[in-house]
Amino acid sequence: MIRAENIIKQFDDHEVLKGVSMEFNPGKTNLIIGRSGAGKTVFLKILVGLLEPSSGKVWYDNVDFFSLNKKQVRAIRLEVGMLFQGSALFDSMKVQENVRFPLDMFTNHTLAEKNKQVDLCLERVGLSGAHQKYPSELSGGMQKRVGIARAIVMEPKYLFCDEPNSGLDPRTALVIDELIQDITYEHNMTTIINTHDMNSVMEIGDNIAYLHEGFLAWQGSKDEVLTSDNELLQGFIFASPFLQRLRSAALKQG
Repeated sequence: MIRAENIIKQFDDHEVLKGVSMEFNPGKTNLIIGRSGAGKTVFLKILVGLLEPSSGKVWYDNVDFFSLNKKQVRAIRLEVGMLFQGSALFDSMKVQENVRFPLDMFTNHTLAEKNKQVDLCLERVGLSGAHQKYPSELSGGMQKRVGIARAIVMEPKYLFCDEPNSGLDPRTALVIDELIQDITYEHNMTTIINTHDMNSVMEIGDNIAYLHEGFLAWQGSKDEVLTSDNELLQGFIFASPFLQRLRSAALKQG
């Protein structure tokens, strides 16, 4: 479980986050949505520990993250997996080496043990035969799957995904969504996803948090999105005529 408590973040005189509190539970896909500039990326960086809040706390289970010393922070980070927006693979490394990288950096396992773990992760994301390929030889969707394999190779308790569907076609994006959701359920991970993709919201949004101009404007599930009477959320979600029709149908059924 990760809990953010009254997070405020200022850059000079500009307040980006205005007292945001949320709780993210294990075994759930937790999505953070909002317009560009709403504070989503800053909030995600604070949750991961890449930025410190101006005030407020982030709890990993019962541990106050920003009160820890360097050794304790490192121990938490070993339990964190991160899928970056652009996959962030090393172009000069083959797939096997990219996925093995966290194991090389943070464990004392033998090469055979590390390669066995890499094999398991690549098999899990459907890339068993891609070990010796370079990222440039892979499609965008395959690169994302390599990124997921690397993110889970340390068997993390917490998984962060920054715009996992960025640059992907709708069909491939659906595959990535389902993979992230399945892995979350299988390993009971606390998964937090920063996204603009409304298909992701409607497909895998166990818990959804909508940020608006730095504050938490709404929280709920994918089933509650369509019928919410929150005007700020409606203005964001129902810019799409297709989703307007879905909302109308959901309200009639309700």
